[in-house]
Amino acid sequence: MLFPGGRLPLRIFEQRYVDMLKACLRDNQAFGVCAIREGAEVGAPATPYEVGTLAKIGEWEMPQLGLFHVTAGGEQRFRILERQIETNGLQRARIELLEPERDAAPPASSLCVRLLERVIAEHAEVLPSPHRLDSSAWVSARLAELLPLSLAAKQELLEMSDAALRLERLSALLRPGTGAAS
Repeated sequence: MLFPGGRLPLRIFEQRYVDMLKACLRDNQAFGVCAIREGAEVGAPATPYEVGTLAKIGEWEMPQLGLFHVTAGGEQRFRILERQIETNGLQRARIELLEPERDAAPPASSLCVRLLERVIAEHAEVLPSPHRLDSSAWVSARLAELLPLSLAAKQELLEMSDAALRLERLSALLRPGTGAAS
């Protein structure tokens, strides 16, 4: 799951995605990332959730012929209005960009901020700088990406347009007995 401001490492080897990668690099374009509602990542085209995140290719390498290692950065959230499947199985969609979420500083006593500070202190390579611990949007998005939450919970969090409310929801999910972890 990719949120705005996040990083998504990918291994690309299917021809339809190699073609997409080449076109994105050539045209300096982003591509859409949506969680899968039905189906699988490899093989026949899956049915995506309607809300996803645009991703821009940051770094890439080709360690062997036909295999690409890519790191994409999350940009803006979008909603799929309609989609079509090309003959090679690649999905194209007409989308609308969603308004950037409302942001606010997290509460000073936020469990989520303390948890993320600990992750950064112990595993700095997981979240490279800059760290925006003063942003509910950044804190809640990074935790939603990192925590072992169910896909439904992550999708719910992605679709929220108020970062302070997302942070509250995450705090509730972190409390014992919520059953949100996968």
